[in-house]
Amino acid sequence: MNKHIAIACSCAAIIFVATNGHAQTGKASAADQSFIKEAIQGDLAEVNMGKLAQEKGQSEAAKQFGQMLEQDHGQHLQKAKDSAQQLGVSPPIEPNAKQKKMYDQLSKLSGAQFDKQFAQHMIMDHKEDIGKYEKKAKSKGPLAQFAEQTLPTLQKHLQTAERLAEQKSSQR
Repeated sequence: MNKHIAIACSCAAIIFVATNGHAQTGKASAADQSFIKEAIQGDLAEVNMGKLAQEKGQSEAAKQFGQMLEQDHGQHLQKAKDSAQQLGVSPPIEPNAKQKKMYDQLSKLSGAQFDKQFAQHMIMDHKEDIGKYEKKAKSKGPLAQFAEQTLPTLQKHLQTAERLAEQKSSQR
């Protein structure tokens, strides 16, 4: 009888370990998993866009904004990956299809045309991101503070993109 209890306990321990390990990978809600994956893809895309702006931008302002994007989103990317790891979420390793398409479109431009399209895209993209981060910051989940801490940087990027767009339109 003691053998059977020992076997049952061993089986229970194995099941507990197996399910407990699985539970850790699924401890983030679907909304949190989606948010952190999108955040990482966004950071990856912005780092790439920043590098592209430094290479293709005509104005010094576009190049400096590109450098800011690369640096800020590079730092944020690491924080986002750390958050994903804490939530048991596998971080994406590349931007999404829409982000890749925009990069490809912008990479075919140069000079003033690049600067204009780049600024317009950054305005649209950062407005969209700010909306998502504001919503997440108001939530009660584990990513609320992460989102709240990110908002000032996204707002700074939006203001910089708007100034860049204004400079371009006033130079016509």
